[in-house]
Amino acid sequence: MKPVYNFQRRLMNDIDLIYNNSFGLAFQWKRDNGHNHNKVQLVFRDTGLFVTKEELLQFSKNIRRSIKHYQMCGSCPKKETCRSILVESPVPQITFAMNTEELGNVQDLVEGTLFQLNLDNYIDSLFKD
Repeated sequence: MKPVYNFQRRLMNDIDLIYNNSFGLAFQWKRDNGHNHNKVQLVFRDTGLFVTKEELLQFSKNIRRSIKHYQMCGSCPKKETCRSILVESPVPQITFAMNTEELGNVQDLVEGTLFQLNLDNYIDSLFKD
């Protein structure tokens, strides 16, 4: 167990956490790591996406479109285990298969990340003047 803890501690020293929930997390790499600081690392399930804010906005739209299109899953008895909902990622070649719970969790993760990014930009703009 100790190596995992040390890895987690080291990782938390290398990132600026933006938002997290029980499904995943979003962060930016700290400035001294040589990563692109205009991008957000979004990690959920077994997936990591390194995206711009514009790509995150597109992903949010894709999630909302999938929620609207797959409302029929609401009364299905298999909705928790069936991954029949397809969500286009911000990368056109990748589509995620999710169930209704995962879809709600990824929506919260993306929307929470966008909210926090916008809030941070707003606060930064107040102190620039």
